[in-house]
Amino acid sequence: MTAATSPGAKTYEVRTYGCQMNVHDSERLSGLLETAGYEKAGDGAGIPDLLVFNTCAVRENADNKLYGNLGHAASLKAKNPGMQVAVGGCLAQKDRTTITDKAPWVDVVFGTHNIGSLPVLLERARVQEESQVEILESLEVFPSTLPTKRDSVFAAWVSISVGCNNTCTFCIVPALRGKEKDRRPGDILAEVQALVDDGVVEVTLLGQNVNAYGVEFGDRQAFAKLLRACGEIEGLERVRFTSPHPKDFTDDVIAAMAETPNVMPQLHMPLQSGSDRVLKAMRRSYRQEKYLGILDRVREAMPEAAITTDIIVGFPGETEDDFQHTLDVVRQARFSSAFTFQYSQRPGTPAAMLPDQLPKEVVQERYMRLAALVEETSWAENQRLEGRTVELLVSDHSAAGGRKDHETKRLTGRARDNRLVHFVPGDHAVRPGDLVEVTVTHAAPHHLVSDAEPVSYRRTRAGDAWEARQGRTEVRPAVSLGMPAVGVPAPLPVVDAPACAR
Repeated sequence: MTAATSPGAKTYEVRTYGCQMNVHDSERLSGLLETAGYEKAGDGAGIPDLLVFNTCAVRENADNKLYGNLGHAASLKAKNPGMQVAVGGCLAQKDRTTITDKAPWVDVVFGTHNIGSLPVLLERARVQEESQVEILESLEVFPSTLPTKRDSVFAAWVSISVGCNNTCTFCIVPALRGKEKDRRPGDILAEVQALVDDGVVEVTLLGQNVNAYGVEFGDRQAFAKLLRACGEIEGLERVRFTSPHPKDFTDDVIAAMAETPNVMPQLHMPLQSGSDRVLKAMRRSYRQEKYLGILDRVREAMPEAAITTDIIVGFPGETEDDFQHTLDVVRQARFSSAFTFQYSQRPGTPAAMLPDQLPKEVVQERYMRLAALVEETSWAENQRLEGRTVELLVSDHSAAGGRKDHETKRLTGRARDNRLVHFVPGDHAVRPGDLVEVTVTHAAPHHLVSDAEPVSYRRTRAGDAWEARQGRTEVRPAVSLGMPAVGVPAPLPVVDAPACAR
């Protein structure tokens, strides 16, 4: 439930599009704005004083969606002349002054490298009564040095790197986010410890190519060391990471996952295509055999691991035979779920200039076949869990999606393998952030259900934190020393982690 705003306070709304990196950036934007005196607009509170669009340049029709939303913003601004509109994120980094040319009522355009400038740019736009466009070509301040307003009090993103050194032909992100910049290990662990002290029990390590972490300071085992070091933080129940790249996924990471009890048995491993020929055209530096070999080794070390993926259908030149290779990999890989996308031409990417762009109807037909197979596979994988006991971290039932069904009184939680589970809490006063064990009674393609009495229930510090903060707005201060430094950072400690008992 959103708290009412203070009389006379400036209100804001941030609308987020795209990937987890944008979600994390929006938490920073909210923190910055609240530090500057704004308050989040409450439900039904009318037109906000500031509307921020945090954009994506990757998703299909991203441009059209933005300019459609900006058109609506213009009508809102006409009703409230003092309202300001700001556009940030990847599309802002790409389009720059094109945004203000097409939508001159936009007050501020800022890029992916300077989100910390937003409050100053808003004030400058107000005083000078003209649009402000500021796009930096390199990182100004590492996001974790900025204040943050987290959506959850018990789960948090922790950025370990920004940017990407890959050159995938379908992706514009490296051009917009820049080359990979790695944070110092000690700064990452300091942020994780601060979050745990604040009641967080689950962190997700975040990077454009998260398992390439360490490339900037020449330590290929840095990511595995980081996972093991997270295992030493008392009170940290769950560690996840996203998104890795198959080319950088090494056996020391698999070992660290298996041997560190609080690293979850879950892996999101983008495939993109099962065809070696298409993978080469995409400049993905792995092939089908290597990809499936990684999954085999992960499952050998963690038989209960749930593996998810990303797949693109209809890349230029993809033949029916190429597509069949993708279907074959889906059958062999037994993904618990997959994010499937129809290829679309993105201006500024090499793939947009390739010959043999496929007709829309061909891409759509293949997409439907792939989606059907993915659902069949994920349902079969979920059915394997019927009758098993799983541990859930309870979701926030005051937010969208937290309470599944008012009639059955089901709540929602995430299993250790990140599967979504709807469960009946029984007589327990279950709070978001608490941990329950339930027996799976029914499997659906995209979730599990438990209608049995919980096997166990554990109140946690995270649940205490959620309970204590109801009705309060909190902005967590910046974590110092987040900017990547010159030179080689101090190495992570060598941890002799116990063998995983799972």
